[in-house]
Amino acid sequence: MARIAGIDLPKNKRGEIGLTYIFGIGQSTAQYILDKAGISYDKKVHEWNDEEQGAIRNIITNEFKVEGQLRSEVQTSIKRLLDIACYRGLRHRKGLPVRGQRTRTNSRTRKGKRKTVAGKKKAPKK
Repeated sequence: MARIAGIDLPKNKRGEIGLTYIFGIGQSTAQYILDKAGISYDKKVHEWNDEEQGAIRNIITNEFKVEGQLRSEVQTSIKRLLDIACYRGLRHRKGLPVRGQRTRTNSRTRKGKRKTVAGKKKAPKK
């Protein structure tokens, strides 16, 4: 089993897909890393030898921020927005979409499960 950046990569996936399990590495970055290490995209993770794993590990540690370091940087950036109370910071604080999406419908991911508000009762007719 390959363990890179504190993550156990899935054995039976192609290398290009397996690397995307690391936070901060997407498909194009994974392809760049494999190109630089000289490894085929189609080679499965369990087929990598120790030299290839070492090469991948070195490239990732030297060139990219991943996992804990990247997560803490993202959190620091959000905290800065909250502290300066800019528009984006206020949206983060309220738990609403930050990038201009509509909120009348949709945006359930940010707002959470629907909270039903009772409607106004009609007055009885006389």
